[in-house]
Amino acid sequence: MKKTGPLRGRGARRTVERARRAPTLPPGRFAEVRRRTNETEIALALNLDGRGRYEIETGIPFLNHMLELFTRHGFFDLTVKAHGDIEVDYHHTVEDVGLCLGQALKEALGEKAGIRRFGDSTVPLDEALVTSVVDLSGRPFFAYEVKIKQAKIGTFDVELIHDFLLALTNQAGMNLHVRMGAGRNPHHIVEATFKSFARALDVATQREPRLEGVLSTKGTLTK
Repeated sequence: MKKTGPLRGRGARRTVERARRAPTLPPGRFAEVRRRTNETEIALALNLDGRGRYEIETGIPFLNHMLELFTRHGFFDLTVKAHGDIEVDYHHTVEDVGLCLGQALKEALGEKAGIRRFGDSTVPLDEALVTSVVDLSGRPFFAYEVKIKQAKIGTFDVELIHDFLLALTNQAGMNLHVRMGAGRNPHHIVEATFKSFARALDVATQREPRLEGVLSTKGTLTK
């Protein structure tokens, strides 16, 4: 508290200036997950109220690239450090990273009070067009209508995208539909998939100022 010097003369009074507190920001929706098995060791941190910042190293360059896209276009903050038996193949690492991301999403959302719950986005990338629809319902269901003729993108098995998203969906307890409307280049299709999913999830996790409690007549989105 800061006091000014005395004022002289008739009606003089002491003026008191009180320091103003900085406005309190709402706590970030943040979670950390660690997983260690004989196949993988993963440390992951997710902030839903981020700015699209990332620090990602999985040992799989294409997965790194997709997670960076997901983080940037969803305006999350994501840190992933993963070590896996990629000398065998990429499956264990890709699936377990998806599993950890789903767990972190579920933990960061908590009771899901005040969120919009639903989100959808359609993203083009040249000839590719992919739509993702999200419902943070608490009930896992995954529909994946993405058909890619090529089996690999470089050394990465394309079918692992399905496994990654399935693991994420199951652990998060969410409903996710992904549908390809058009596409020829496998990289474009997968990139549009991650971007559309990120944008849909961004909408679904946003706070709705008109809402009190959860967006469900059941009264819960966790059971």
